[in-house]
Amino acid sequence: MAQDMWKKVAVAEQEPEVRAKNFEEVCLGYTKEEAMAEAARCFNCKNAKCIKGCPVSINIPAFIQEILKDDIEGASDVIAQSSSLPAVCGRVCPQETQCEGVCIRGNRGEAVSIGKLERYVADTARKMGIKPKANPNKNGKKVAVIGSGPAGLSCAGDLAKLGYEVTIFEALHEPGGVLIYGIPEFRLPKDEVVLPEIQNVIDLGVKIETDVIIGKTVTIDELLEEEGFDAVFIGSGAGLPMFMGIPGENANGVFSANEYLTRNNLMKAFRDDYHTPIIKSKKVCIVGGGNVAMDAARTALRLGAEVHVIYRRSEAELPARAEEVHHAKQEGIIFDILTNPVEILEDEKGWVKGMKVIRMELGEPDASGRRRPVEVKGSEFVIDCDTVIMSLGTSPNPLIARTTEGLDINKWKCIEADEKTGQTSRKGVFAGGDAVTGAATVILAMEAGRAGARGIHEYLSEK
Repeated sequence: MAQDMWKKVAVAEQEPEVRAKNFEEVCLGYTKEEAMAEAARCFNCKNAKCIKGCPVSINIPAFIQEILKDDIEGASDVIAQSSSLPAVCGRVCPQETQCEGVCIRGNRGEAVSIGKLERYVADTARKMGIKPKANPNKNGKKVAVIGSGPAGLSCAGDLAKLGYEVTIFEALHEPGGVLIYGIPEFRLPKDEVVLPEIQNVIDLGVKIETDVIIGKTVTIDELLEEEGFDAVFIGSGAGLPMFMGIPGENANGVFSANEYLTRNNLMKAFRDDYHTPIIKSKKVCIVGGGNVAMDAARTALRLGAEVHVIYRRSEAELPARAEEVHHAKQEGIIFDILTNPVEILEDEKGWVKGMKVIRMELGEPDASGRRRPVEVKGSEFVIDCDTVIMSLGTSPNPLIARTTEGLDINKWKCIEADEKTGQTSRKGVFAGGDAVTGAATVILAMEAGRAGARGIHEYLSEK
């Protein structure tokens, strides 16, 4: 049967009832034949909107043309010019609102499946042993990068390609930042995907030192004045969780999504051969509607719980990716929308026994243009549960700003930095990613890392 060129080539996935009980990757990726059939749908536009839609400006038509020639090395080289983490981005980028959102194919049918094609190239290149090419010429200048998440890895990779001697300092015992502690195995496998991509950055000549807390182990001033670094990039992310401030929030069995996911992802609580404690819940309420809320919900489900997502707006306004919501529903997660917590109820031993919530309705639009949720008087009811996971966003840890002279932060405790160069108020210190914007996406952190690398290169070239 002839291929319908207006429709994406479907990608194989684990069946919902099977995957809901394991932590293996949900999406299985394209085969070579499927990737070539999907690549054939690309118009190879001369003025390609998809490139402008990509935060790191990958030359998308060029790498897709290399897939059509079955030249994986060529496709990999095109992507490597713009991205240090293609296998990660192919899996977790919100392509539907970026490159695929502006794809010309999408005007009359379905956009080209750019993310799945990027993943195919990265995965195939890894299996073939193809690696990005290191720069043998060093320029004698040293840069310190704080944090080994997407912003730090992107900045370090770009600087290494320019000949800088780069050292990443990571506070945790494993590099990867949110890619390791935040995103679950079923969306982003650690051993098969994340660690090889980090290794590719190391192979460019980047050194990574773990268990180094900047502001405690060593300060930025010491890096610049005593350790011989010519510039510093802060890509330390936003790991400080937010709570609602409602009664009962200190009960046993209330977690931030950050802690819950870190125990499971970084500390491998889901595996029988690890002894990391994690609560074995019967019924879990997740408060929030973003991608992190979906990750926490789908993790709790796999650990054996009935799971409810409590969200105060309508389903149309869920901030999570449509694919994540779709997968969560397929797996049996219950969505209690237009519902907001009022109080967490405790038993006599101080453990969660339920959550009092109130129905909401959408009122007039607020400053963001979204209709503001308003309480429906007298509509309170109780949801029985033994665990509550708060997924309400995160803010940067104030330690770095507190221990660095002359580093300006805004009212949200985020570091102030120039969007185009990453330059902060402190000379020689640059910043980007969630430490600057608050919690955002992997690809936006990568874009900020690349901007920081350009800013540092410009600054050190003029010195």
